[in-house]
Amino acid sequence: MPYPLDAAAVRTWCGLALEALGRERERIDAINVYPVADGDTGTNLYLTLESAARAVEAAFDGHASAGTQPDLAAAVGAMAHGALIGARGNSGTILAQLLRGMAQVLAAAPTGGSGAADALRRALRRAASAAYEAVAHPVEGTVLTVATAAADAAEQTAADAGEAAEAAEAAEVARAAHQGAVKALRATPGQLAVLGQAGVVDAGGCGLVALLGALADALSGEVTAEPVAVQAGGPVPEAAGCAVTPPGADGCADPHVGGPAFEVIYLLEAGDADVARLRDRLDRLGDSLVVVGGDGLWNVHVHVDDAGAAVEAGIEAGRPYRIRITHFGAGPRAKEPALAPRAVVAVMPGAGLAALCADAGATPVTVRPGEPPASGELVQAIRQAHAREVMLLPNDPELRHTAAAAAEQARAEGVRVALIPTRSAVQGLAALAVHEPGRSFDQDMVAMTAAAGATRYAELAVAEHRSWTMAGVCQAGDVLGLIDGDVVVIGPDLARTAMTVLDRMLSAGGELVTLVLGADVPASLAEGLERHVRERHLAVDTVVYEGGAHAAPLLIGVE
Repeated sequence: MPYPLDAAAVRTWCGLALEALGRERERIDAINVYPVADGDTGTNLYLTLESAARAVEAAFDGHASAGTQPDLAAAVGAMAHGALIGARGNSGTILAQLLRGMAQVLAAAPTGGSGAADALRRALRRAASAAYEAVAHPVEGTVLTVATAAADAAEQTAADAGEAAEAAEAAEVARAAHQGAVKALRATPGQLAVLGQAGVVDAGGCGLVALLGALADALSGEVTAEPVAVQAGGPVPEAAGCAVTPPGADGCADPHVGGPAFEVIYLLEAGDADVARLRDRLDRLGDSLVVVGGDGLWNVHVHVDDAGAAVEAGIEAGRPYRIRITHFGAGPRAKEPALAPRAVVAVMPGAGLAALCADAGATPVTVRPGEPPASGELVQAIRQAHAREVMLLPNDPELRHTAAAAAEQARAEGVRVALIPTRSAVQGLAALAVHEPGRSFDQDMVAMTAAAGATRYAELAVAEHRSWTMAGVCQAGDVLGLIDGDVVVIGPDLARTAMTVLDRMLSAGGELVTLVLGADVPASLAEGLERHVRERHLAVDTVVYEGGAHAAPLLIGVE
């Protein structure tokens, strides 16, 4: 029995698609030969969709307290936005645009009958068109071709049915789109020479086939879970780096020879006109340019030799953030650098704290308020640390499950991971201060856990609206002092509230106060608090750090 095209179907689609890409990830990675044979297309698609699925779950959670669920527009909008902010690599960026194109049409779609079927046809066409528009230099034989074929097959269902088209269901359209995508995927080796030479189909198209299969399953209620065919009459290469080796060549060619040295990705807040100028500039700097998004928020992806110039172009266009720069090294068969004995991966709010961690030798994962990292992002950071052993610092109680899932996945990949139960950035700094890779893994874990546990933490925030707290009723604009996550002080300004919080924390003793200032907090506040501690609490030292943008106005740690 077909299911209606509603928010619940979108949620089911996300779950099935995530399962499908999880099963196919390694196989898709193995056939990744275009545009760069870096063996990560399957992983990038999975991480992008994971971000989309998390956004959809958040939309449902937001309605749960009222006993309702989001409508279709909210669900597809959340899916598209989640993919946009979490897009990884060339393939993930295009996937985000495909989902955005679908969301633009489905937001106004009816949930059942021929109206839903027609909306899905138009959504698939808009998705394909939007993807072509986002890619600076479209190439056939790629995911773009597969998306177009899916839209063609979906539209054909109406033509085939003739007058009976009124009886069409969205599930039938989705199944036809999936079958059309499968057929187009099989033809990609004959359209793109590098695929034919390697004997494989397009990796990005392979991921789209899995995604459309999940959509058809979600709407039909018939879970097929069929593996995507990746071969094209030849053996699947053992590693993507060897997929472009000329026949008869001895060894494995470097897939990056002759191409740009860096992949640059960032989110960008900018207007349409500024983004149009950015496209032109980045197109001159490199290749594989994909810019997706709209309504003031964009995801920019490009391969360049001058990564700094690509970032500077983004700064001139607007406000770039979540900047990721990856150096294209040798192919997967190149000799791997020696693993470090132990590393630290720390989640940090704000560029200042992230820089502080990096200076201390840790691998930071920088986050913005309201945009927690997905487990896949933490796994990627653990991989990038390139160590046999990793200490993982979530620095947020809300990330305990996410961090635990990431740790389990990394352990399955052979990395020994210790999850240090840090609940705040200041606890993370305390743990990092006692980290010593020279001692045993267990001893280091105990020392870091003890240092974090011995650090009481507080945060000062500004109330956004009137509400009840453990300390009483606060009004919008009041300064809230939270100790160990609970509001204990409501004050008129940052300085006086901070002093009250410090006095409460130091009443139980302490030897060191750590202050982390937000980007808009004046240095004079730190000076006043240092003076207050010196005058009111003997033998207590104070250290001050700049938290940077997106950090709380003030973080306090007492050890």
